[in-house]
Amino acid sequence: MKLQCVIVDDEPLALVIIEGYLQKIPYIEIVGKFDNAIPVYEFLKNNTVDLLLLDIEMPNLTGIDFLKSISNPPAVILTTANKNYAIEGFDLNVEDYILKPITFNRLFKSISRIYESINSENKLSKSDSSEFLYLKENKKMVKVFLTNILYLESIKDYVKVVTLRKTVITKQQLSHFESTLNNNFLRIHRSFIAALNKIDSYSFSSIDINKTELPIGRKYKETVIDTLEKLK
Repeated sequence: MKLQCVIVDDEPLALVIIEGYLQKIPYIEIVGKFDNAIPVYEFLKNNTVDLLLLDIEMPNLTGIDFLKSISNPPAVILTTANKNYAIEGFDLNVEDYILKPITFNRLFKSISRIYESINSENKLSKSDSSEFLYLKENKKMVKVFLTNILYLESIKDYVKVVTLRKTVITKQQLSHFESTLNNNFLRIHRSFIAALNKIDSYSFSSIDINKTELPIGRKYKETVIDTLEKLK
């Protein structure tokens, strides 16, 4: 499997250097190069992209603003000469944040980790290919494998489905998923359903999944704790 990669950087020299590094990695295929983020919108709509190397400080539209404006981005590595963007970048769930000047070793280490993660997810999906949902987001039907779901969160008339690599927001009630999902999922709060096999730790008031703390509602506490105790 090759990762389909796009480079976005307004510095011509940076584009050349990053492209040269990526050409040395056998499981990377460069499918697009851009000197600003604006045309990337259309490219992502019409092409499969697994990895986006995105410069932050660009004219007209910064990499940060671009990320904030798109849904379901691919894996993203932010590149910049300014270390002050690190916290904001990671708040957007990017895979990595690399300071310029970029070295091959630093980039290779980051991409290798991403490749292993995506490869593992694909193997999981293929091993349980019958277990998936199509969720309507905007005008598209997005395929989500149950094995990849971390948790679901109710937001008024919508449900946010958070998976290993993406988040899908669909117009639906949480009760719909509570009645249709398999036994690996448990309602823990009026606003949350959690995947039991993705829980990293728990207390009597909350659970932790993938570094995110989710509350346990008082109404659900007895059932949740009893279920988790039985899983021991």
